[in-house]
Amino acid sequence: MRLQNSNTLQAFWLGIGTLSSLALSIVTSAILSRYFNKSDYGTYRQIIYAYSTLLVIFSAGLPNVFSYFLPRYSIQQGKDIVIKITLALFVLGVIFSIALFACSKPIAMVLKNPELEKGLKIFSVIPMLLLPTLGIDGIFATYKKTFISAIYNTITRVLMFFCIVLPIILIKASYEYAIYGWIVVSFFSLFLAFYFQRLPFQGLIVEKSLLKYKDIFMYSLPIAIASIWGIAVRAADQFFISRYFGTEVFAEFSNGFIELPFVGIVTYASSNVILPIFSKMTRDKSGIHEIINLWRSTLKKSATIIYPIVIFFIFNSETIIVLLYSNAYEKSATYFQIALILNFFNIILFSPLMFSIGETKLFAKIHLIFALATWSIEYLIVLVIPSPIGIAICSVTMAILKVFVFITFLLNYFKITISYFIPLRYIFTLIIHSSISLAISKLCILILLSNFSKIESFIANFILYLILLLGTAKMFKLNYFYVLDPIMKKVVKSNRSD
Repeated sequence: MRLQNSNTLQAFWLGIGTLSSLALSIVTSAILSRYFNKSDYGTYRQIIYAYSTLLVIFSAGLPNVFSYFLPRYSIQQGKDIVIKITLALFVLGVIFSIALFACSKPIAMVLKNPELEKGLKIFSVIPMLLLPTLGIDGIFATYKKTFISAIYNTITRVLMFFCIVLPIILIKASYEYAIYGWIVVSFFSLFLAFYFQRLPFQGLIVEKSLLKYKDIFMYSLPIAIASIWGIAVRAADQFFISRYFGTEVFAEFSNGFIELPFVGIVTYASSNVILPIFSKMTRDKSGIHEIINLWRSTLKKSATIIYPIVIFFIFNSETIIVLLYSNAYEKSATYFQIALILNFFNIILFSPLMFSIGETKLFAKIHLIFALATWSIEYLIVLVIPSPIGIAICSVTMAILKVFVFITFLLNYFKITISYFIPLRYIFTLIIHSSISLAISKLCILILLSNFSKIESFIANFILYLILLLGTAKMFKLNYFYVLDPIMKKVVKSNRSD
């Protein structure tokens, strides 16, 4: 059965893979929050924080290279490109592992947690195993085979879940055992990645490409630098809270200051699908209207899925946090509400457009400016009004301002108006409709079902909200199902052919 190559279907498969990853990550955090004490859980989160921060530096932007270069070469030359980039990632992974081991003590001193040194030394073997697995989604998005990356992501995340959680439950509730499990699954992930990377090129005669490492790094390094400044912004929040407010507050912050997982699923999938298309369009010198229309369509579909969910989660954040992490993390709900505000803005995927038009250096410069501003302002907050909530608010505000700066640049670059670039009327209609539906739902629950428990009220509120949202959509000239049309057509077509 031949798979349909629609962009929506490709994004759907990437979304499935990302959904499995995020869902298992949330469940893992929920379990570890209950088994670890706050000190151990805070140390575990600091290890992940240190790894994710340094990962951006040592990966050198290479995972983004697949989506840019592969569409510009024949598929016969693709395997040669994949081998080159994967080899570079492995070498960088080895350097990363050595650096993490050597710098474990300074990092522990900076974050004021002596236990962190031991944890980082144990963890240090993982980067050289995981770096070569990065970018696999970009490979399969280029060749319209994202269902394969969905299978890979699901298998590896399920293995990771069991390898991390089972030792904690069966042996000892210690962050060390969680890391040991992570090391085991990293070996499996590496070998699976090598196997899956070969699949798009089976049966083809491999040709040598003319792509040189110099060309690869000339494209990737500005992206890496931008990513470093981007991670520096996120690192600022975690650094100041970890250093000045202690591991317990850091644990509360880590569990709360997260964006809605569904947003990451949709934006990640959309970005990985449209970047290879934009790269090919710019190579072929397609018209600006064709590029913007595709971008607008992607944005509308993303907003249709995301906005109603974000609005529901904002007004039910406390219940969600308590259900996930227990009453001990009730304070995390405030951080969650603040972080969710950003989800109204970060669905605007400016990076694929910036990368496809070659403005990677400007992309890096803007991130640098915002990184420096964020660190400066958050340090002032620590000195003047020492408040972790203040740091969270500052972080979200700066992120929103950065989105507006990129929008302004793109409007000037393409010489278009904001109403053509962003479907503002459609977005405002989504927000109004979702808000009205949720307000009516919560009011009905408050009046008619006041005796329900917190979890019963939450479930009833969600069901009623969904009924109102879908039932009144036509009144607002909205169609929440049109996003799924290509998928449903594929299902119908498959059933008929069977």
